[in-house]
Formats: sequence, structure tokens, C-alpha cells
Amino acid sequence: MGSSSATANRLLLSKIATSEGHGENSPYFDGWKAYDRNPFHPTKNPEGVIQMGLAENQLSFDLIEAWIKKNPKASICTPEGVEEFKNVAIFQDYHGFPEFRKAVAMFMSKARGDRVTFDPNRVVMSGGATGANELVMFCLANPGDAFLVPSPYYPAFYRDLGWRTGVQIVPVDCDSSNNFKITKEALAAAYEKAQKNNINVKGLIITNPSNPLGTTLDRDTLESLVEFINQKNIHLVCDEIYAATVFSSPTFTCISEVIQNMNCNPNLIHIVYSLSKDMGLPGLRVGIVYSYNDGVVNIGRKMSSFGLVSSQTQHMLASMLLDEEFVARFLETSSKRLAKRHGVFTKGLEEVGINCLKSNAGLFCWMDLRRLLKDQTFDGEMVLWRVIVNEVGLNVSPGSSFKCVEPGWFRVCFANMDDETVDVALKRIRTFVRQGKKAQDQVVQVKSPKRWKSNLRLSFSSSSTRRFDQESVNVLSPHMMSPHSPLVRAKT
Repeated sequence: MGSSSATANRLLLSKIATSEGHGENSPYFDGWKAYDRNPFHPTKNPEGVIQMGLAENQLSFDLIEAWIKKNPKASICTPEGVEEFKNVAIFQDYHGFPEFRKAVAMFMSKARGDRVTFDPNRVVMSGGATGANELVMFCLANPGDAFLVPSPYYPAFYRDLGWRTGVQIVPVDCDSSNNFKITKEALAAAYEKAQKNNINVKGLIITNPSNPLGTTLDRDTLESLVEFINQKNIHLVCDEIYAATVFSSPTFTCISEVIQNMNCNPNLIHIVYSLSKDMGLPGLRVGIVYSYNDGVVNIGRKMSSFGLVSSQTQHMLASMLLDEEFVARFLETSSKRLAKRHGVFTKGLEEVGINCLKSNAGLFCWMDLRRLLKDQTFDGEMVLWRVIVNEVGLNVSPGSSFKCVEPGWFRVCFANMDDETVDVALKRIRTFVRQGKKAQDQVVQVKSPKRWKSNLRLSFSSSSTRRFDQESVNVLSPHMMSPHSPLVRAKT
């Protein structure tokens, strides 16, 4: 389509359709595209890109599959369960099956150590956490209003929270000086800056456990956040979709547990949850809004008709999640397997001097590659990221996509692959870093200018460096680089 035709077509479409609010013009999504073009396969494409940018929990599927085989009546697509087909397939209102809401409420409690209970009548369905986050925004804010979000934060928040709602994000800057913890000073500074810019702040959104940090918020921090929003009379939305991925101490403290012992306005407290991360079921699109505000529950339930969980999915999951023996075994096993995988991966990185932020939850690590940057800038981060994606063959996500204020941090996912693929990924990383170290040593031997301050920074050929420096100025998309470039070929 020519430029004039494209322009004419844009005029026929809505402002939402033609806006950049989808947020996909970022390295976070570009890395996925690089993987889609050249996906790794151990035998069919062993030199392909390994997907380490997708936060999926694939470590305990065997437990779910075993339960399904043992409980054929839970499905309406089996001879044993087909007698329920008509009752499930006919129209269901947007409240959802009572047994499904009960099952979700029980699972949420189990995932939080049974330290708090949830009311099934406050469970509102939505199409995944994406739909749940947007639903909350529609309920709480008008176009142009804003929510404070501590950085680094999930890149797709721009799409989920603001594309169709018109809601803005105001970052709350956090940094490595205190392991990216949220401080009262940072919150106040972001709030005051928004006020000066005539931006109406309607609330604060936190992810706990954090994506991308893989850390949990302690009780003192949570209490300070509740105090802050209570003083400002703004909302607190807690995205807790990684609640059951905690694999080591400290244990997870949820917002419901905190407000039980605080004097605060419960109408300001809302939770977003899903089964996408804790159970590894993103394809089933089970998103939940749990609000202490009756108005949000009532209006949210009406809005949920735009993105309901299918009745077939509700039917099956109700049976599964009400099986307390299965749920207990699943949560315990999943935690142990995540801990083991996290340990294997981080130790593999440590062998070549790569550290990660200490974490206790999530499906990823917040990897510190600052010492590998040629330049301590976000352009330098982009150069390194392109090399890792296209030359090393690993789709990791640069910290700038998460609005990290410091260049050189990367999120790397470790739970969406088998053990063999993890081994291949670690071998590629080791080869990459060691080749860089070897090249650096050669530079030192010939007494070249003091270009590399750290013994882990990477040295490239001058032609390759020029090529990537030029691309870093204007181009974010990795497809501009050939995946077969000889720059750093890490063998598997």
C-alpha cells in the first residue's frame, strides 16, 4: 500500500485504531518478533532464537494434565462429561457460575497461605489480566486521568491501562541503590510533578510480586502505600497475578492481609488476579477483578460482558480448583520446581560473573548486564540487546522497555522452557561473555586506549561496532540486523 493510500485509509479509521497506544513499537515486542521469525528447536533449528522474553510457567503442566485424565467429567467434551454440555453451552450471565467464583476465591486464599479469605460475591470475571486491568481503569478513571506506577514496570501496561481508556501512566522512579524498593519520597515526587503538570492522579498501581524484579513487597512498604493513597484519597490497584510463584523467603504478603489491620477506606482497594502465571494457563484467559468497592463490583460485572471467561472453562476450572488435595499438591510442587529452575539459571550466570537482583518470586530474573555495556547509556543498552537477540540468539527484554531509570538491566524468563533448552541458553551466554573477555584481553595486550573499564565489557570489530552504533540511533527493530552476522556467534 502506497503512502497516500495508507494516509487515506488512516482517515477512515478511528483515533484509537490509528494511535500508537498499543505500545508494540518497543524492543519488548520486537524481541518476540525476532523469535517468531527464527524460533529455536533442538533438532529442526538448533541455532534459532530461544524465547526468554515470555513469562510463562510451564514447569507443572504434568500435574494439570494428570488431573484432567483422572477427572474426565470436568470436561463437557468427554463421554463422561457430555451430559452437562447443554447446561454449560447455553447462555450464562456475566456474574459467572457460582461454583467458579467460589473456586477462584478459595484458590486465591490458598495461594496466599490461607492468611486471608475472599468473598466469591466480589469476584468479577474478565478476559485475562489484560482485560481485568483495563476494566478497572474504565471503572476508576476518565480519559486524561493518570495512575502512578513504580518503575520498572510491565511494558504492556501502556496498552492494558491506557490504549482504549485514555488513562495516562506517571512513572514513580525506583533504582538499584535500594534494590528498586518503592519509597515515600519517590511517590511524593511523582505525585507532585503530576499535580504541577495539571494531571489528575486517580490512583497508584503496583505489581506484587513484581514484574520484572521478581521480588515481593514487605508489609511495611505495603502499609506505607495504603497510608499514602488514603491521605491523597486515590485508588490502590494491586496486580497480584504472580502470587503463587513465590519460591523462597520472604513469603508473600497480599494487600488484603495488610488492610485487615489498618484504618483505611476499603473503597479505594482493588486487586487484579488471573490464572495465567500461577497455574500457567494464559490461553484460558481467566482474569479476575476483586474489589472492596461495591460500585466497582457492580459496574465491573456489567462491563465484564465484553470479555467473559468461557462457560466451558469456568466449568472445568471450578471442578479443578475445588479439589483441595490437588491445589495443595500443585502449589507446593510448583514452588519447588520454580526454586530449582531459578537456582540452576542464576548459578549458571554467576559462573561468568553475571549477577541478578536477589529475588524470591516470579518466572524471571532481573539480570544486571551494566558491566557489559560499551556506553553507560540507553543507546548502549540497545546495542547490547541487539547482539544478544540476533547474534547470541536469546530473546531477553531490555530494562528501558520496563521504564527502568538505569541502562543495563534485562529481564530474562526461565520457566517457559525445558531443562535442555535452559542448558543451551546458558551455554550461549557463557560463550558470549567469554568471547568478549578474550577480545578485551587482546585489546589490553596491544595497549590500546583505555576503552573498556571492566573486564567483562565486550569488544567488537570496528566495522560491526560502527554498524550497530548507527542503527542504535534510529532503529529499534532487530530485523535490521542479520541473524547470521559473524559478530558474536555463540555455538550451542
